Amino acid sequence: MKQIDQTGKVGAARLSIISNTTLTILKLIVGLLSGSVGVISEAAHSSIDLIASFIALLSVRMSNQPADEEHPYGHGKAESISGILEGMLIWLAAGTIIYTAVEKLRRPLALPAVDWGMAVMGLSVVVNIGVSYVLFKVARATDSLALLADAEHLRTDVLTSLGVLVGLALIKVTHWAVLDPIIGIVVALLITWIGIQLIKDGLQSLMDVRLPEADLQKIYEALTEEPGILGYHKLRTRKSGSTRYIDFHIQVDDNLSLVDAHSLTEKLEDKIRNTLPNVEVVIHTEPYSDEMRHWSEYHSGVSLQSQKPGRGHSWSRIRNQERHSSASTHPPKPTSKRQNPHK
Repeated sequence: MKQIDQTGKVGAARLSIISNTTLTILKLIVGLLSGSVGVISEAAHSSIDLIASFIALLSVRMSNQPADEEHPYGHGKAESISGILEGMLIWLAAGTIIYTAVEKLRRPLALPAVDWGMAVMGLSVVVNIGVSYVLFKVARATDSLALLADAEHLRTDVLTSLGVLVGLALIKVTHWAVLDPIIGIVVALLITWIGIQLIKDGLQSLMDVRLPEADLQKIYEALTEEPGILGYHKLRTRKSGSTRYIDFHIQVDDNLSLVDAHSLTEKLEDKIRNTLPNVEVVIHTEPYSDEMRHWSEYHSGVSLQSQKPGRGHSWSRIRNQERHSSASTHPPKPTSKRQNPHK
């Protein structure tokens, strides 16, 4: 299944390249023939979309490469870099549209020939809605940030094409040539926000932000539902590309054999893998009483007896420490388990 998913990612990226190449050529020809600043700006936007599609394809191929000696955690961060680059390209497209529109406003405006421009804009809207739908679908199925960024990029193209289409239609009805650059500026400001969101998502991934709350809740449930686990702490999560990395410490009965402890951790790992896709789990197992004794003697002097079910030592301090280490910031829900402090 994983191999099929990766093949689908590459195929979706190639589809984006083909569609953007075709639309860029059509928009450029029609824009030059009609003299419409909106259509010419859209040609520039589509050319940037084409560059973004190549970036997405390269990042998808790179992220698909298996882990090696130099990259033991794989190459998933390539997709985060791709998302940031695509967000910057959206800013570049917005800047190009605004510059062209302002130049048109500064000098006398001639009425553009709108019929062919409206036709190519309508075609662009239909094609990009279809291609972005495919990209969104594959991005969600494979958890690909690069394809998600490319899909968002094409969605901005749908918005800008719609804006130009409406502008050309209004020009045809009112004969107000000034509407062409004004609508271009409005659309450019709109897509700038989408670029900001893409850059933000890419930076968060590069900075190893914790997993979303929904993912964390599934991990909590797996931990609290397992009767053999007496406590846990040091839960840390992050994501690289489509792969989720999770590690934490669990405490088990002191008299549990090594074989049984190993069996328990394997069971817990399988449970988390069946709940979340593309997961790498590392679990450190500790004897409960010995861990409490270690904490009491070497850390805060808190005795084993002071640990009550559902409570740990200074959760506010734990939150601060885990926030700086991209770990979970939520204590587990109160259960019948003896909750141990954060070391």
